[in-house]
Amino acid sequence: MLADRQVKSPKIYLRDSGILHHLIGLETEAQLQAHSKVGSSWEGFALEQVLRQTRPKQAYFWATQGGAELDLLVFKEGRRLGYEFKYAERPQFTRSMRVAMEDLRLDELLVISPGAVHASLAPGVTVIGIETFASDR
Repeated sequence: MLADRQVKSPKIYLRDSGILHHLIGLETEAQLQAHSKVGSSWEGFALEQVLRQTRPKQAYFWATQGGAELDLLVFKEGRRLGYEFKYAERPQFTRSMRVAMEDLRLDELLVISPGAVHASLAPGVTVIGIETFASDR
């Protein structure tokens, strides 16, 4: 049963990357790029952009005990939409994405990246750059 496999604990996102940078003592772009939290910083920024664009009534982090995760699950206008945030120029289709597509019966999964790429990773799974995402919505 799906509910037995889901993880109930929440994931905390710091949606204001400037606050994160201050808390961990980053003052320059070079410091950020060299820091181990650069991916987390970008993930919080991208999540905030998606929430501002989509304005969903419900939004969740989703994970299973088996280790599959989905960064953002949104229910909007009767559709189940998934979002993954990858700080990579060419994100790959992962086991977590496959599990999320199957278990959650997602209508669409968008993988948001910092690059300008826009491509299909699998049926119903598209990787799209954050700027392209923002301009398309």
